[in-house]
Amino acid sequence: MNFSYWENKEFIGNPDVVIIGSGITGLSTAIHIRRANPKIKVVVLERGMTPWGASSKNAGFACFGSLGEILDDLQTSSLDEIVELIQYRKRGLETLVNLLGKNKFDFKQNGGFELFKPDQKEEFNSCQDRINEFNNLLRGDFGGDVFQIEENSFGFEGIIGLIKNNFEAQIDTGKMMSAYLNLAKQEGVKVLNGASVKEINDLGSGVGLILEGGMTIKTGHAVICSNGFAKQFINDDVEPARAQVIITKPIDNLKIKGTFHYDKGYYYFRNINDRILLGGGRNLDFEGERTDVMDCNLLILNQLNTLIKEVILPNTPFEIDYSWAGIMGVGKAKTPIVKNISNNLSCGVRLGGMGVALGTSVGKDCAELYFKKN
Repeated sequence: MNFSYWENKEFIGNPDVVIIGSGITGLSTAIHIRRANPKIKVVVLERGMTPWGASSKNAGFACFGSLGEILDDLQTSSLDEIVELIQYRKRGLETLVNLLGKNKFDFKQNGGFELFKPDQKEEFNSCQDRINEFNNLLRGDFGGDVFQIEENSFGFEGIIGLIKNNFEAQIDTGKMMSAYLNLAKQEGVKVLNGASVKEINDLGSGVGLILEGGMTIKTGHAVICSNGFAKQFINDDVEPARAQVIITKPIDNLKIKGTFHYDKGYYYFRNINDRILLGGGRNLDFEGERTDVMDCNLLILNQLNTLIKEVILPNTPFEIDYSWAGIMGVGKAKTPIVKNISNNLSCGVRLGGMGVALGTSVGKDCAELYFKKN
């Protein structure tokens, strides 16, 4: 099947750069390329009606790691690598705010809180023992102490302790992606939805992309920014990881404010418009959630429901209003992969569940990598 004369003329033409994925990373890449050189024609291909992986489905956490999650990461990474990654995430959030403007997506720095239950006493003690160490390591970057012990003033049931992250923030995910798409349009970026790439061929002088349905687009350079869906194109340490999310109907007198983490970051929740949004639980079924199929996992959804009932809102009636899933890109390492695959093909993937924090900077890095090669 071929594109029509009109489609080629107005929508596709002969793009200099084609970006696969219209999430945070893909749109950031496109915007930064256009801002550096407005003569470059950039087309973004998106498989879904919306940014389909995690960018429009995430829980809206502008975070860079709870202390429990950071200590857990030390099992596979060095202390210097962890600190460098936290700094990368912080720069990414600053780049996001500077690019879009915090008022465009309800950026609110209300702090984050990590919960510990009685069976996590050893983990809680380890975190307390290392608070001063990490505050000293990060104070120069953040301008103050990042972590502190906090009282359980939220009415959580069965919690032995809370650790606050003073610099964590929250956003409105839908507004963020709307702002991103509007900015991309203002910069002259073409975004084509329903364009699922099935095959990428390096033609030597450029790249040929075969779409679902057999249509072909040729370009001088392609950038893979599809993160959780990148495995089909990249032979590297990145694979899909599905994340489950539920949200309640509005709850009267909901006092919870801020963002909250539990169990090394595998669970996370917040108040959004007087509703509890709760996500996570991937550690209950790692194998089942190692997929790019957008289905709900009943085992995990039931556990999320139980966590609200027994810990977050004890003795408070609630009803679940929405449930959905998003697809992240993870690997053995949590550092993003930004590299050239060939002379005409590059990628920015493996955001490790930190797409809000990392995506904008990774996109900027992808744009800089493109100009180094061209």
